[in-house]
Amino acid sequence: MIPAISWLIISTILLTLPGSAFPQEDWLSKIWFDKWVHIGMFSIMVTLICWGIYKKNSLPATRMRKFILVAVLCLCYGIAMEFVQKYFIPNRSFDVGDILADGVGSFLGLMYSLRRYQKK
Repeated sequence: MIPAISWLIISTILLTLPGSAFPQEDWLSKIWFDKWVHIGMFSIMVTLICWGIYKKNSLPATRMRKFILVAVLCLCYGIAMEFVQKYFIPNRSFDVGDILADGVGSFLGLMYSLRRYQKK
């Protein structure tokens, strides 16, 4: 679980950086780079946590439920971080698009984990 906890810490740091730490208007915003970053961060987060669950040798039936719960909890974390950004981080705001990207990333991490770690 150390890789998963490390990734959670890195993600929290990145999500709580002040808005002034990011470039304002550039070509990256035109390709929705921010959304792709959210998708990547959350798919990695779900995958690493699911990998930790898999390594603990849980039963396949309970593993699937745990994987789904991980994806839902990671999405809830993403939603909570949007509120943190809105109310506590200077020059950051609440963005529904980021929540959607977090959900896509969580779903992709879940799908990968189910295919990779769930016995057929």
